[in-house]
Amino acid sequence: MSNLKRFYKNKRVLVTGATGFKGSWLCSWLLKLGAKVYGIGFVPNENDRLFYSLLLNKKINIKLFDIRNLNKLKKFISSSKPSIIFHMAAQPLVIESYKNPLLTFDVNSRGTMNVLEASRNKKFIKSIVCITSDKCYENIGSIKNYKEEDILGGVDPYSVSKASAELVIKSYRESIFKGSCAISSARAGNVIGGGDWSSKRLVPDCIRFMKKKSKVLLRNPNSNRPWQFVLEPLKGYLILAMKQYSQPRKYSSAWNFGPENKSKKTVKEIVKLMIDRWGSGSIKNIKNKKFLEHKNLQLNINKAKKKLKWKPTYGVKETIAVTVDWYFRVLKTKENPIDVTNEQIHNYMLDNNL
Repeated sequence: MSNLKRFYKNKRVLVTGATGFKGSWLCSWLLKLGAKVYGIGFVPNENDRLFYSLLLNKKINIKLFDIRNLNKLKKFISSSKPSIIFHMAAQPLVIESYKNPLLTFDVNSRGTMNVLEASRNKKFIKSIVCITSDKCYENIGSIKNYKEEDILGGVDPYSVSKASAELVIKSYRESIFKGSCAISSARAGNVIGGGDWSSKRLVPDCIRFMKKKSKVLLRNPNSNRPWQFVLEPLKGYLILAMKQYSQPRKYSSAWNFGPENKSKKTVKEIVKLMIDRWGSGSIKNIKNKKFLEHKNLQLNINKAKKKLKWKPTYGVKETIAVTVDWYFRVLKTKENPIDVTNEQIHNYMLDNNL
């Protein structure tokens, strides 16, 4: 994997959802690899605080518009001429999907279709990775390591919108592009790391509670989740885009990126680890009758490990440590988020011999 930097140097790369949490980390990493980065972001966006604190608006070519605007999307792709696209733009919250189901389906399903439609007949595009979610699988209600060939589905609008996006991706890959461009979907979830400021997400909510020295409120304390540090799946996306760039027929498919089984922890266990790392805090459980979410969720990552030679590096304790440290250093010791973020990327690359 040490050839990542060699591969991405001077490559023209487009990131949709660039102003979001994962998009900001991916853009920062791509810049470190020497890529020429283009981004699409959306306003208003409550989670663009990380993007602007990292001054990415001055470091990449960013355009702010809705990916549901097909004409603007086509124009930007035609002018930027990326050889690689990472499609990350989405409505990312389960709770928000109950409040705005139409918006969720429109952004997550039609938005994905627009990216693929805008990429048709563009010979300069060689590799497309569409990021969906681990929640695209049909929830069978028990602890199961979902494989890429398992049934897609869901109950809540968010999960179904991601399952729908998966079908769109498969259709374009197999019936429209037909191998002319590499297209894959990447399934990951419960990605955590510094700089996520979204509401109704466990880590940023927990940080806000601890910063105010109030009790951390949990609505699903016993839910199991495949917790992983943000750079873990991003490493998978970078490797996947690189491999399918030169061998589209071999690597174009669906891929799971998640932690090892031993990293599976309940929400309550994760919060306890965060409180220990932060140095203070307490927990209060609250009732959650309104929203239905997966109680147990785990991905089978054998395909990515075997075929991409990708594997997660950080265990759950190390993941919590680097995540909490980011917030502590930025909020408590007032360090520059650019320095903290780049340091964590640098250390991760050293740990992975990248």
